[in-house]
Amino acid sequence: MKIAVPTKENNEIDAHFGHCEFYTIYTVSDQNELISKEKMESPQGCGCKSNIAEVFENDGVKIMLAGGIGDGAINKLSMHGVSVIRNCKGNVTEIVRQYLAGNLKDGGSSCASHAHGHEEGHVCSHN
Repeated sequence: MKIAVPTKENNEIDAHFGHCEFYTIYTVSDQNELISKEKMESPQGCGCKSNIAEVFENDGVKIMLAGGIGDGAINKLSMHGVSVIRNCKGNVTEIVRQYLAGNLKDGGSSCASHAHGHEEGHVCSHN
């Protein structure tokens, strides 16, 4: 199984999936052990309008641990077999470990700004 995490340069989860600097992709064994970690460049443009869902599907990504993400992106990822856990914060490796230990649950709310369209330069605030 592979897990994708939208990442900022300091190895923290990016607060907005569609504008992240890159993705950290973790490969996980059948025993829930981290096997490897790689960096995947983020496509240009907002996440729900990019081809990242297809790229994830082709690469075997099944889970994405995200900070903020809109419903359009969640729907697109879901259509490509990627489940999303929302409102994650902190160090990307620690978040993956928490998920694998069963200690991470979906935050339950999406990025509200996407209900009104995409605004240039908009930064979502997720509490």
